[in-house]
Amino acid sequence: MTIESFASLALRPALLDNLASLNYLSMTAIQAGSLPPILAGRDVIGQGKTGSGKTAAFGLGLLQSLAEKHFAVQALVLCPTRELADQVAGELRRLARAIDNVKVLTLCGGTPIGPQIGSLAHGAHIVVGTPGRVEEHLRKGTLKLEQLRTLVLDEADRMLDMGFQPALDAILEHVPEERQTLLFSATFPPGIAAMAQRIMREPQQVQVAATHGSDTITQLFYPVDDAERLTALRLLLLEQRPESAVVFCNTREDCARVASALAREGFSVAALHGDLEQREREHTLIQFANKSLSVLVATDVAARGLDIDALDAVINLQIPRDLDVYIHRIGRTGRAGGSGLACTLFSEQERHKLARLETLLEDRIETSDLPPAKLLQTPGYKPPMVTLQIDGGKKQKLRPGDILGALTGDGGIEGSAVGKITVQDRCAFVAVRRGLAGDALHILQQGRMKGRNFRARILRGQA
Repeated sequence: MTIESFASLALRPALLDNLASLNYLSMTAIQAGSLPPILAGRDVIGQGKTGSGKTAAFGLGLLQSLAEKHFAVQALVLCPTRELADQVAGELRRLARAIDNVKVLTLCGGTPIGPQIGSLAHGAHIVVGTPGRVEEHLRKGTLKLEQLRTLVLDEADRMLDMGFQPALDAILEHVPEERQTLLFSATFPPGIAAMAQRIMREPQQVQVAATHGSDTITQLFYPVDDAERLTALRLLLLEQRPESAVVFCNTREDCARVASALAREGFSVAALHGDLEQREREHTLIQFANKSLSVLVATDVAARGLDIDALDAVINLQIPRDLDVYIHRIGRTGRAGGSGLACTLFSEQERHKLARLETLLEDRIETSDLPPAKLLQTPGYKPPMVTLQIDGGKKQKLRPGDILGALTGDGGIEGSAVGKITVQDRCAFVAVRRGLAGDALHILQQGRMKGRNFRARILRGQA
């Protein structure tokens, strides 16, 4: 029998029978890679996209080791949003239905805390929740984790994106050191690597290749006349329509000129160069990371420290003077197992650099034709998100969970429409899906967080 079959695993007969009744016969790649070490009690890092079958992977692992006659919280699953928590809890209940009296409880913000406290008083085996609300229960003493055996961080990259690191740190202070930790993430940015190193013991890493294809960077080169560079840039952006693209220029003057020209054509764009004040630079980078700003036009110096993991495209307006800089520029895309695109415009005067670049890349460079000129009739496109600014932060005890709970509470918007949340000392920023930005702004302006009203507005420059 092959490892691809659930029956090849040393699972409880009741779990195997239930899997068969659910028509779960063959394991997905992430299940085949992660279930054996999970069942052996190892810490595991699973990297795979949504829909890869990770919930069944960690769910079967924690159900296999569950002592159902011992009525205490033995497993905690943390998720970034209420929708995901509900989805995970539902799947765990389906997987557990052949085992008598397994209680799965969800603890999420945006819903009244009183009934949750009552449910916890009656006991639970598995808790699935969002970090903010779980931390709140731990602080109140209504959730006890002394008997915890397994801690699961699901969509860990998104939890960090949404600003839940402080809540996760607080929760970790309440969990036993002797435990199994399972971390699942679609991407593996530096923040995840650092957290895994801190909270896990010799984890086994299981990586499933992205289903959309190659993880290499596609490099395209376009010959242009100097006078055509801006037109060529517009054509590439209109054809590719990247949600996040960095256009590199060799000088700050070029940066300002190119950003202004793209803005006039309807693109969501900002310049990043050394003349920006710190506050303006900070707001620009927050909007770009939030996907509420599509195009960043930058010099190499200004782009230092730019850490965007899911950068769709890099476009070089010219070949850089230092060819090693070219390698550094294009390395900003195609990270975390995703595919990346690097486009470079060059003039006849730069052909000698092209020959040197071939030597550096140890590969022959083929040139490409620009997209058809008729695309120029299309206006620039808008990014998928809008960033809202809230005039309250850590000094006002505001946390990401408070913002998420306010937005997704009764009559609110879906958690899936909320993106990255950043809480600073005296202000906070939250990304919201563009079509719901008005609703989200109204909720924040009319609602209360921490028992008080906070001013909120759309961060400027996102028309």
